[in-house]
Amino acid sequence: MKIALPFENGNVFDHFGHSEQFKIYDIIGTEIVSSAVVTPNVSGHSALAEYLKENKVTALICGGIGDGAINALTQSRILVFSGVSGDADEAVNALLSGKLAYNTSATCNHHSHDHSCGDHDCGSGECGCGCGCH
Repeated sequence: MKIALPFENGNVFDHFGHSEQFKIYDIIGTEIVSSAVVTPNVSGHSALAEYLKENKVTALICGGIGDGAINALTQSRILVFSGVSGDADEAVNALLSGKLAYNTSATCNHHSHDHSCGDHDCGSGECGCGCGCH
């Protein structure tokens, strides 16, 4: 089994689609046997889902994530545990011990974003601009 998470400074990064790095853990039973921080060098939820699939990831722990990303990951047969924050290693150990607090729904719907894409504000709702903020 392999578990991945968007990663920054030892923690679960708060937005799947904007993460520059992921930490991938190799699991045997309920033990972490190795881990590595990787930089996918791809963008967009479909490309990230494909990257994780190619690296044989079977589960993703993340903070914010939108419906499109969840759908892409589900199609790649990757389980999604969203709404998680804090220390990356602790999150993986909590999942392995059955104690991870998470949800299975989209946790990013644009309402928490405060950036803009050209002539509009993505924080106003589903913008559909392709800016990658979901």
